[in-house]
Amino acid sequence: MRPDPDGTKRYAFLLIPGYSQLGFACALEALSLANLHPSGQRFYSWRLIGETGAPVPAYNGVTAAVDSALTALDRDETLVVCAGNDAGTGSTRAVLNWLRRETRKGMDFGALSSGTYTLALAGLLSGKRVTTHWAYRDALTELLPDVIIESSLFSVDGRIFTTAGGAASMDMMLDRIRHDFGTDLATWVADQMVYTDPRVATHGQRLSRRVRPGMSHGKLGIALQIMENNLEDPLRPDEIAQAIELSTRQLERLFAKHLGVSPKRHYLQLRLEKARGLLRQTNLSVTDICVACGFRSLSHFSKSYRGCFGLSPGQEKRGTGEIWPVRA
Repeated sequence: MRPDPDGTKRYAFLLIPGYSQLGFACALEALSLANLHPSGQRFYSWRLIGETGAPVPAYNGVTAAVDSALTALDRDETLVVCAGNDAGTGSTRAVLNWLRRETRKGMDFGALSSGTYTLALAGLLSGKRVTTHWAYRDALTELLPDVIIESSLFSVDGRIFTTAGGAASMDMMLDRIRHDFGTDLATWVADQMVYTDPRVATHGQRLSRRVRPGMSHGKLGIALQIMENNLEDPLRPDEIAQAIELSTRQLERLFAKHLGVSPKRHYLQLRLEKARGLLRQTNLSVTDICVACGFRSLSHFSKSYRGCFGLSPGQEKRGTGEIWPVRA
């Protein structure tokens, strides 16, 4: 992105209904604070865009006025898609066509939170490394096999950047400020935010289970990670025990002491939680979700799901509605 003649770099934020207000505010506040630097220089400018030009509601019901409806951008602007809940519903054909047309101009562009899904629907992320909020990761992995979805705070692949949203938007924007105008300005902005230790892109989105309170036992942390890495093809307890050089009985005692459940029960819970996310956030069939979460039969999946959540997978899907549909 080339700055204006006066050195100002310009951003355009596309607000998708249901966007994360926290993620958007963290990104915008970083740019706003940069403009308060004692040097007096105006480093950034921005405008807000919505599909129709009407105020756009965040997922929490707070609405934001925008500067315009979908309009032509300058190739020197940076485009940021801001989304959250119901990203698919807000990713209309008009929005997707606009994204395809504008990004062909060669600008930097990116997304906050589930805005990654909107960019993918527009066909702009094929083969790219991207990230999104951890709650949407399983759903997007199943829906977008040609996109490499990472678990990092933010990701940069060429001129495309994506972020997990929330406070991670602040980390991403501080990194962009550092690249645009140097470490001193980025550090000054972080200080104004009382953010003393900005995180790098590769930082994980969630606190590792190994360092959470009560999870300090090293082998327990490794066992939990093995489970999380093998939800589609679950391992037997004895296989997990062998991998961490314990007996099956020792593994059971470790789980009972620190988690109050058996390894088998905890593993089942992880798979059911993944299933719940896919049921709520995708259009995948119950059968496909059953397979994706490591269940060998629909009857076992349905019985386990009902026992955990009090309703069948089909009832969950019908009752919650589809978060990711694309409307005209």
